[in-house]
Amino acid sequence: MKKAVILSGAGISAESGISTFRDSGGLWEQYRVEDVATYDGWLRNRALVTAFYNQRRKQLLEVTPNAGHYALVRLEKAFDVHIITQNVDDLHERAGSRQVLHLHGELKKARSTANPEYIVDIDGWELHEKMTDPQGAPLRPHIVWFGEAVPLMEEAARISAAADFYIVVGTSLAVYPAAGLLHYVPPYVPKYIVDPKEVPAPVANVKHLREPASTGLAKVVDELLSKRS
Repeated sequence: MKKAVILSGAGISAESGISTFRDSGGLWEQYRVEDVATYDGWLRNRALVTAFYNQRRKQLLEVTPNAGHYALVRLEKAFDVHIITQNVDDLHERAGSRQVLHLHGELKKARSTANPEYIVDIDGWELHEKMTDPQGAPLRPHIVWFGEAVPLMEEAARISAAADFYIVVGTSLAVYPAAGLLHYVPPYVPKYIVDPKEVPAPVANVKHLREPASTGLAKVVDELLSKRS
């Protein structure tokens, strides 16, 4: 079975009502990155950071996957589908996608500040400040913050290098290291970019659909499925 790899970003979740960070009116216009998305910010004001992610989590529970998410599930009928997402929500999983790698962490999980291998699911939307691991170390959001390494990059690069088809959706390809994943995809592999905005593609063999994920992904999936019939 051929492998279809998808690199997804904030644009696909935005259609479900998830607030983005970088667009006009996005979260970075309401909060300073240094205050809510760095480890130093967490050390300075754990209450603020905890409240920020609790609100993101609460919002996530109020939205549902959209047609773009479901289109990728449909692709699994004929392809070995791997989703590499920059998003911390679980909308891909809730739609039914089975192989999802979260580059930047997962909003509905927390991890120990002393042992990064200790990761737990958050029941509901609240992570309380005083929650700890079994040894008493505080739990923090399971999010890759600015200035931190991206632990799953090597695995994401390996998956990208093995793609037979590559789809980029809802990302500007401006945020590294995730944007660099395209360079691991072999030049001969067909690549699709689905985004209503102009997205630079510094690689060969790219087809750009300037549409939202909800409509553009359906067209790409139809095209790929037709090639298998």
